[in-house]
Amino acid sequence: MPRAVGIDLGTTNSVIAAVSGGRPTVVPNATGSRTTPSVVAFTEAGALLVGDAACRQAVLNPQGTVHSAKRFAGRRYDEVGREAAEVVFDVVGDGGLARFDVKGRRYAPEEISALVLRSLVDEAARTLGERIDRAVVTVPAHFDDAQRTATREAGRLAGLEILRLINEPTAAALAYGLHLRQRQTILVVDLGGGTFDVSVLTAGDGTVEVRAAAGDSHLGGDDFDHRLVEHLVAEFHRDHGIDLAADPQTRRRVVEAARRAKEELSAVTEAEVNLPFVASDAAGPKHLRTLIDRPSFDELTGDLVERCRNPVEQAMRDARVAPADLDQVLMVGGATRIPAVRDLLRRLADGQEPQLLINADEVVALGAAVQAGLLIGTGGPARLRDVTPLALGLQAHDGTMATIIERNTAIPVRRTQVFSTAEDGQTSVDVVVRQGQRRRAADNRVLGRFRLSGIRPAPRGVPRIEVTIDTDADGMVTISARDADGGSRQSIVVTEIVEPRSPAGDAGPVAAATDPAGDLESLIELVERELTGPATGVPAHERTRARMLLDDAGGALREHAPVERLRTLAAELRQVAAVFVPAIPGA
Repeated sequence: MPRAVGIDLGTTNSVIAAVSGGRPTVVPNATGSRTTPSVVAFTEAGALLVGDAACRQAVLNPQGTVHSAKRFAGRRYDEVGREAAEVVFDVVGDGGLARFDVKGRRYAPEEISALVLRSLVDEAARTLGERIDRAVVTVPAHFDDAQRTATREAGRLAGLEILRLINEPTAAALAYGLHLRQRQTILVVDLGGGTFDVSVLTAGDGTVEVRAAAGDSHLGGDDFDHRLVEHLVAEFHRDHGIDLAADPQTRRRVVEAARRAKEELSAVTEAEVNLPFVASDAAGPKHLRTLIDRPSFDELTGDLVERCRNPVEQAMRDARVAPADLDQVLMVGGATRIPAVRDLLRRLADGQEPQLLINADEVVALGAAVQAGLLIGTGGPARLRDVTPLALGLQAHDGTMATIIERNTAIPVRRTQVFSTAEDGQTSVDVVVRQGQRRRAADNRVLGRFRLSGIRPAPRGVPRIEVTIDTDADGMVTISARDADGGSRQSIVVTEIVEPRSPAGDAGPVAAATDPAGDLESLIELVERELTGPATGVPAHERTRARMLLDDAGGALREHAPVERLRTLAAELRQVAAVFVPAIPGA
């Protein structure tokens, strides 16, 4: 019988595990490593490389090597400006969606993820001596429907039956066997390569129940790497007048050196960055050799660490638990090894020591393997209850968001709400379903849209239109609407990202600006004005992100940065503006 496995499809590294002898075990790859880099390379000779082999040639083939695909999965092009600026390969828009342009061909992020999944499964099958065609795959708890759909599509492209998508913090709880103990309240903090997730769980007596989840989909270990890269590049430019970021191969070398230094600084107080022959000028070759100590690293990344605070506090607030109510604090994800992150978690838990008893890089895959065993009947009983990461609702006729399912509602869940027509004699309605927390519907992501026709003509407010949103255990959404009087019915299953149509035509009012510098200046003025106000309901990490973008944008204008850079920053500021000023669409 084919084996079912658990897979942690990570931003930086991926791990595959299987239950053997009643215990979950990580399955090493062909090189003997327990983690596989989530990296795919397309060589000039036409070869396809995945994992360690792709990493080894990345410096010589930077634009043909794709990494961090998870940060782009299920995202629109205008949502990934910062992420695109931090990678060497080309990120482009295709129908409004983020795509990778590699050697003349465009790849969806889920296609890259599928290649990683296929490599993991093929190598594990050879090691186990069994065919693998089913898997439980993990996703960040804060992933929205589009990102979950993209992950499921990656599994399908890899030839896998996805038994279930399970949130990473929930998987960690399973790996620790918390469902087998007495009931307790656990805070799980997951800082991976590309995302930050926090969940408050109640586990024990055969159950794992998520009480609340929060996160920041723009924060991960990659951001710490790139903050150090920016520092190294700026120092080298100050000393030698050479921009190391201008050359893709050199930039890749600096990125890899920064990542190694970051990892070393989690264990020691000082790390050396040593890159010989990194550049040259008329005077001869130049070398990058410098020491980074932990206090300097903490100063460079202090705002990133501080952005972890609000999601933790929000999750605890939503779950209605105080630090004294927590029985355990579990750390998941490689970036939780950063000492400053651990110190922050310790303070937020009133001195309780965060636990890292299982390898942070492996714990999520181990938990996914436990869940795979439960689903196919090879493990003991356990009941999982997760929650919706974001609210789901309809766009009302006045442009507001009519919420049907609130954030942090236990899933699976099915909710129905009755709506009506806005005009006399109206015989059809456009049903636009969105996901998000903003009051203005235009600032939330469109999940699906369809038209319900055949409504019996009547005065406005008389027809009864029942709209039902159904979210399954994977967080996947089905939407239906019916005319309660006339019987007309329409429904969709959300299987792809639906692009919102701007009420102003092909381009929104801000996006239509033709002067990139003027556009950016206007957005800077707008966001600065809103930052000085109360911005009620705006999370602290969004305000921090806004300040960071304002600094970047101001610097780009002063340095007369290229037009493409100005447009990228304008797109990111437009997204921030949508948080502060609901009247400005984020698309």
